[in-house]
Amino acid sequence: MAQIGLTMEQYRRRIIRRNVVVAVVIALLLAISFVISMNTGFSRLTPLDTIRTLFGGGTEKENMVLFQFRLPRIVLSLLVGAGLGLAGCIIQGVARNPLADPGLLGINAGAGLMVLLFIMLAGAKSTGSIFLLPVLALAGAAVAAVLIYVFAYKRGEGISPLRLILVGIALQAGITSAMTVLVMSLDEAQFDFLVQWQAGSIWGSNWKFVWALLPWLIVLVPYVWSKARMLDALNLGDEVAGGLGARVEKERRSLLMAAVGLAASCVAVSGSISFVGLIAPHLAKMLTGTRHHVLLPISALTGALIVSAADTLGRIVVSPDELPAGLVVAVVGGPYFLYLLIRSGR
Repeated sequence: MAQIGLTMEQYRRRIIRRNVVVAVVIALLLAISFVISMNTGFSRLTPLDTIRTLFGGGTEKENMVLFQFRLPRIVLSLLVGAGLGLAGCIIQGVARNPLADPGLLGINAGAGLMVLLFIMLAGAKSTGSIFLLPVLALAGAAVAAVLIYVFAYKRGEGISPLRLILVGIALQAGITSAMTVLVMSLDEAQFDFLVQWQAGSIWGSNWKFVWALLPWLIVLVPYVWSKARMLDALNLGDEVAGGLGARVEKERRSLLMAAVGLAASCVAVSGSISFVGLIAPHLAKMLTGTRHHVLLPISALTGALIVSAADTLGRIVVSPDELPAGLVVAVVGGPYFLYLLIRSGR
């Protein structure tokens, strides 16, 4: 018995060490991406210029480039990536479907429809509109999520993973068609805004967009973290989770709405960036396993790294022009989704 206890304890410590190493490595990669991104752009800043400016010794132009353009863009990409990674992890856990993702399920499309209606009526220029945009995006995404839940749910079986994907794809196609019709009534400025949003460009490169997103993450991330054990229970199946005392449907709905809130608030300020919620949890599971008390933060870190690296790469590849971060992620995410679809046998 002592030998068995010692072996189990050694195994537990090994798992903890592995998870710590994974978190440290991702954090180091994030730091590297952060440094490269600060020195990447149309206006050239050397690493020494950047360090000098950060400590208050930069010129007026260097201060403007770093503090008014690059830093808010970098911070926004990190927050958006973390939020989308968490949203994808929650949806995959709730639906028990490794192919689930806010973009693929039509949630991003629902948010996009509300963004389109908003810019048709009011534009998105004032400070007030920036803070209102996540709320409206959440409303659109929530309606999409409710429709998906209703049509994918079957009494006695719960949510079918296959139905979830099919309903999401169908809903996304329908919303996209509606948006195509509405686009015809946009003026040139509104059309340019929408194109940037749909491409997933981190177009909100100022601190207003950071402050608009931050409250949503501050509220939702601790709630999601507190539900890590519940996500573990839901992964075991509805009968097992119910046997453990969980109110399965209530918990599933609340977690789904938390994921919708994270996804909608992120895409409202960053544009429609798909596949992050698909890729980040998969990479996190490969590195740390399926326990959500570890999987959630690693998914957030991985998502932050993906969006930050994509935004930085998009500014390097075609410099001095830019590729939107959403397009860079899609180049990898599309084939990765097909690979998962073929491997799953669905």
